[in-house]
Amino acid sequence: MAMAKLDDDDDIPQLSADTLGLLQDFLSEKDAKAKQFEELKAKAEEDFEKDGQDGKLSMALFDEDWQASQFWYTDATANTLAEQLLAGATSETCIAVVSAPSAYVALRNLLSSRPAADRPVVRLLEFDRRFEVLGSDFVYYDFSKPLALPTELKSSFDHIICDPPFLSEDCQTKTALTVRFLARSWKPFDGSSGDGLKLISCTGERVDETLAKLYGKIGTKMTTFEPEHSKGLSNEFRCYANFESMELKWRDGNDVGLTS
Repeated sequence: MAMAKLDDDDDIPQLSADTLGLLQDFLSEKDAKAKQFEELKAKAEEDFEKDGQDGKLSMALFDEDWQASQFWYTDATANTLAEQLLAGATSETCIAVVSAPSAYVALRNLLSSRPAADRPVVRLLEFDRRFEVLGSDFVYYDFSKPLALPTELKSSFDHIICDPPFLSEDCQTKTALTVRFLARSWKPFDGSSGDGLKLISCTGERVDETLAKLYGKIGTKMTTFEPEHSKGLSNEFRCYANFESMELKWRDGNDVGLTS
């Protein structure tokens, strides 16, 4: 028996005008962002390392991937963290940003107003290869292989910030191995002399005891500063540091880092 011929429009879903409009807006925005990204990449390849660059970077070009546990800080949080890393830094200081690209972008923007000769060395250790557009500061990093890093980075950094992508003890411990690998010193930070390692770790409150074990010897404590994320975060998120400042005050009665 011959099958009945279907009309051309049979079984083809029809979208309302409003839905089509939203879809078009989404695709247009996606195309515009892709174009911006390619322009940024081209500029980075041409002159990102040139002295005197004053262009501002934006995390808006990098969509978050929640499945990869990507949650960008708000501009205010990123700037606060970047300012802490820059406090007391000179051209001889080396700063490592581990799995915290939004803090890196804020740091890079703050440094753009400094003469090139006065800027500290900065490196971003990050799994997301989209950040390669940032130039030679980018170092590919996979927390599951904490020591698979260029040998020249070993024992080279004075100020370090890390934001482990996951709250598991495994991820926190492997990130700490990376921090230890990078650190020039494993002594508490002395604000008056600048000696020792200056460390910031932003992570969930429920790993408090794990951090005490990992960073106890260098005096790390939970601070009153609470990092915020541009799209919110359900976990209780905290900032730990082994130093105090006007923005980062240790919480009263908090003994994280004093138990080891």
